[in-house]
Amino acid sequence: MGERLAGGNTALALLANTLATGAALAALILAFGPLSGAHFNPVVSAAEAGQGRLPWARLVPYSAAQVGGALAGVAAANAMFGGPAFSLSRHVRTGPGQFLSEALATFGLLVVISGCARHRPGATPFAVATYITAAYWFTASTSFANPAVTIARSLTDTFTGIRPLDVPAFIAAQLVGAVAAVLLSGWLWAEPLPGD
Repeated sequence: MGERLAGGNTALALLANTLATGAALAALILAFGPLSGAHFNPVVSAAEAGQGRLPWARLVPYSAAQVGGALAGVAAANAMFGGPAFSLSRHVRTGPGQFLSEALATFGLLVVISGCARHRPGATPFAVATYITAAYWFTASTSFANPAVTIARSLTDTFTGIRPLDVPAFIAAQLVGAVAAVLLSGWLWAEPLPGD
C-alpha cells in the first residue's frame, strides 16, 4: 500500500513500510510473547538456544514455523493487493554495504533483545519495534535482520523484495551478526537473567 500511495516517492514508500512494520511488530510481540516468547526470527531463536534459554530441540520446529509464517504472511499481503500469492523478486540487494548492513542490523537487534530481557523485560516489545523501525533507515539493506523474512521477501516482486540470488548472502550476514551479538552479550551481561 505504501508503494502504491507514494506516487513514486521512494522515501515516502519506505516511511510507510517502516511505520507499518514497527507498529505491527510491537503488537505481535505483546500478543505472542506470553505464548512463545514472540519467536518470529530464526536467529533470535538460535541465539536463545545458544545462551541456554531455549532447548536446542525446539530450534528446528521454531524455525520451520517462522519460515512458514513468513511465507503465509507474504502470500496474504500479495493477495490483499491483487497480486499472485508468490512472485520472484527482481529487487537487487547485493554488495558489501548490503551485507554489512544485514550483519549490523541483526547484531543490534540481538543486543537490544538481550539487554532488555535482562534489565527491562517489559520494554522489550517496544525496544525491538523501535529498533527495527530505525534500522530501516540507518542500514543500506533496510534491515531485514531475519532469515524467515528474507526468504519470504524473495517471493514478492514489490518494493520490499529481495532477489532470490541475494538471499544466501543476506542470511549468512545475519548469522555473522547473530554470533557477534551472542558473544558480546555474553561478555556484557555475564550474570544470569532474573529467575535463572
